[in-house]
Amino acid sequence: MSKLDAWNDSLSEDLLKHLQKKLSRRNFLAGMLITGAAASVMPSLVFSASNSSIQKEPWTTILIVEDHLFPADGNGPSARDINSTAYLQAVMSLDDMDKEEHKFIHQGVGWLNDLAKETHGHAFVELQYQQREQLLHKIATSQAGENWLSVLLFYIFEALLADPVYGGNPDGIGWRWLEHQPGFPRPSESKRYYKL
Repeated sequence: MSKLDAWNDSLSEDLLKHLQKKLSRRNFLAGMLITGAAASVMPSLVFSASNSSIQKEPWTTILIVEDHLFPADGNGPSARDINSTAYLQAVMSLDDMDKEEHKFIHQGVGWLNDLAKETHGHAFVELQYQQREQLLHKIATSQAGENWLSVLLFYIFEALLADPVYGGNPDGIGWRWLEHQPGFPRPSESKRYYKL
């Protein structure tokens, strides 16, 4: 049995249903609309993650994967530009984060590193750009790998579209790129819903 087959077999039915619901096009778009609307009327959730915490696993691997998924290609902000890894790290620290999804994101890093070591003899972060790209294409051919990459993309887009007070989209870089005018009133930092 290959690593990808083992990864697919480890997905629980509940997690698959959760991911299918979350990642369906309609629910994704509705979620993005709700995120934008909530940012304009709800108390804010301020995300902060220190650079030192992102330079530890699993965050280093997630940062590099997000760079591949949403690169700095000159066509708009990159995953790094929108602070997507710090945003995801903060979301995953919340008590109401789905436990199965939380576990799945962490397991994905482990599975990706296992596959990188099996294929290239090194952890994912130690590989050359092209080796990483090939490995990501390979895992995208499995159901678990495709779901894992889709979940990461979901949070990249949330970081891109959310109000900057939530930790992604610093200074509205994503909004400017999309030529979006945010709704008013925008949330203030003084009304934090969660303290991180």
